[in-house]
Amino acid sequence: MKKEFSTSWIGSKQPRKQRKYRYNAPLHIKSQFLNVHLSKELRAKYKRRCLRIRKGDKVIILRGDHRKHAGRVELVNVKKSYVFVEKVEQTRKDGSTSLRQLEPSNLMIIELDTSDKKRMKKLTKGKEQSKEQNKEQNKPAQKKK
Repeated sequence: MKKEFSTSWIGSKQPRKQRKYRYNAPLHIKSQFLNVHLSKELRAKYKRRCLRIRKGDKVIILRGDHRKHAGRVELVNVKKSYVFVEKVEQTRKDGSTSLRQLEPSNLMIIELDTSDKKRMKKLTKGKEQSKEQNKEQNKPAQKKK
């Protein structure tokens, strides 16, 4: 079985091939696995369903032991596709605590980190483009004589 990443891979029902694809993917594709759903308010505001998670975003946990817990993202591990949220800890056998790694699919963004100008510009740009498309679609067709 080849270990290289295949760009021509379309998909498979087999879990082993899905795992292999995710494991061998380069970082620019692994970054796409870190997309997280937006809350209803943010979805209506930015006209997007999901967004790449980053440090500083406020999220709510949807699955697992810490369900309904909200907190800020402290660390995003792109290589292993995990997110670490503040105050979501696990205790080790020696009694010490460490942050618990969470899957991005089990989170929902409820507040964005607005400190990055480039990210906010991209979000508002997409919002303006969708408004323009809606205006063009709603225009009545002109009749020719």
